[in-house]
Amino acid sequence: MIAIRGAITVKEDTKEAILEGTEFMLKSIIEENNLEDDEIISIVFSATKDLTQIYPAVAARNIGITCASLLCVQEMYVVNSLNKCLRILMHVEKNLLQKDIKHVYLRDAKILRPDLTKKG
Repeated sequence: MIAIRGAITVKEDTKEAILEGTEFMLKSIIEENNLEDDEIISIVFSATKDLTQIYPAVAARNIGITCASLLCVQEMYVVNSLNKCLRILMHVEKNLLQKDIKHVYLRDAKILRPDLTKKG
């Protein structure tokens, strides 16, 4: 089993913005790592406390991720941390080495991992 990390920011606290950002992040991780639905074991979603309108896990079901267990949690607050940020930790059963995983950090969340450069 391997773990894949991702993060994205959204512009506003609306259902539409949260779902769009989460779907974009999930699709990017799936594409970058060439994943199939049945390889995704679980996904933990975290959201900063300023995102309150919908659980980001809804986006996973919307795009057809049906086999994975999903959990949403609120991220701990840290002074001067990134606002309107969604993060995921995806556990995957795939024959890849952890060093070959492509983690995805998009939009303003790119500052969380400047060592990784991804589109978005």
